[in-house]
Amino acid sequence: MNSPAGAALRARAARVLAAVLGEGRSLKAMLGQALPAVQDPRDRALLEAICFGALRNRRRYDHALSQWLAKPLAARDFPVHCLLLAGLAQLDALGLPAHAAVGATAEATRELGRAPLVGLVNALLRRASREPLPASKDLAVSSSHPDWLVAALYRDWPDQVAAVLEANNRPAPLWLRVNAGQLGIDRLVRSLREDGLAATTLEALPDAVRVEDPIPVERLPFWHTGALGVQDGAAQLAVHALAPGPDERVLDACAAPGGKTAQIAERLFGGHGELLALDIASRRLARVTETLARQGLAYDRVQVKVADAAAVDTWWDGRSFDAILLDAPCSATGIIRRQPDIKWHRRADDIPALVAQQARLLEALWPLLRPGGRLLYATCSVLRDENERQVERFLAARADAAAVPLDDRFGRPSGAGRQRLPGEDGMDGFFYALLRKSA
Repeated sequence: MNSPAGAALRARAARVLAAVLGEGRSLKAMLGQALPAVQDPRDRALLEAICFGALRNRRRYDHALSQWLAKPLAARDFPVHCLLLAGLAQLDALGLPAHAAVGATAEATRELGRAPLVGLVNALLRRASREPLPASKDLAVSSSHPDWLVAALYRDWPDQVAAVLEANNRPAPLWLRVNAGQLGIDRLVRSLREDGLAATTLEALPDAVRVEDPIPVERLPFWHTGALGVQDGAAQLAVHALAPGPDERVLDACAAPGGKTAQIAERLFGGHGELLALDIASRRLARVTETLARQGLAYDRVQVKVADAAAVDTWWDGRSFDAILLDAPCSATGIIRRQPDIKWHRRADDIPALVAQQARLLEALWPLLRPGGRLLYATCSVLRDENERQVERFLAARADAAAVPLDDRFGRPSGAGRQRLPGEDGMDGFFYALLRKSA
């Protein structure tokens, strides 16, 4: 693809990577801006794959460039450094042949306004097409993870470190959840397989289907009817753990993007229960409203409100809840395979503030639960400080709180809860602790 279009695509990938790595922007947000401008769906898929491959392997590629460059590129040439990451991703992660990647990527240097570096980019990528990338004995470098996270995994999950690091660098499958009132799981599986997609089910999740080769949601059968939604299996399990009944009053305290909100609303549909979904960000809460509307679940007993769940006085009407889902803000270290920029944005010193925020939410929401009611504390983190130790501290301070045992569907035992690690049964990393209030 030595065409101007091929060069332009690679320059676009470099700009996305420069915004993510140099400005701290979200990969999801930057792709949301970049992809609509690319008309050919094959080019959109390539752009996305290049960015994911570069971010998953960023530290390995940085190490290789440090060995091959006589001196680092100047700060003003950071977009060219990101272009080199994009080139290495094409050759290494995506396995594209050199004739399809090197020339177009080198020409993209001109698109970035750095024509004097075309020869350097071409030479480095030619070398990468002929030689293996320089290896490192440092596990954090070879697995392309930050030092602090590898150290935390050794502390919390010493026997699973290699498996977690490997899972973080693999693409995640696409998980779907059917609205059982609209669509049978067997019909969806049959339709997916007729379209040539590898679709599997899991006994622990009767309404879920795993698709091994993700495709754009617009191409999914029944998507436009609202009969299904995209939601990782581990996230679906959170609602199974809480098990809201059709006549219960339920709070979804941190609702965005809305997959679990819709799952709860479906369980209450046809009963007399109520659901209040909160989120602190109006932009994120708009996605919850859209999800409910698309799946036909925006009925009168489902209320969506912008609020800080911990600032109870600003939104609570004084009526107790039977069940509360607290999918708390966290480090997101369980979903790195879906959002590889988390590796480069999250810092070790972020964790204490997140732990404090989680504790604040637990303390604020617990009094809103009726006697005998239950609260599910969940995170998409794999760090014990946010999970097992957080719940231990809460239980030690609350005489009216007790843990309810969860079974093996929810992962391995972790203190009073259960922990799933990334990649287990094809799911994200997730923690669950079900707490019951004394009657």
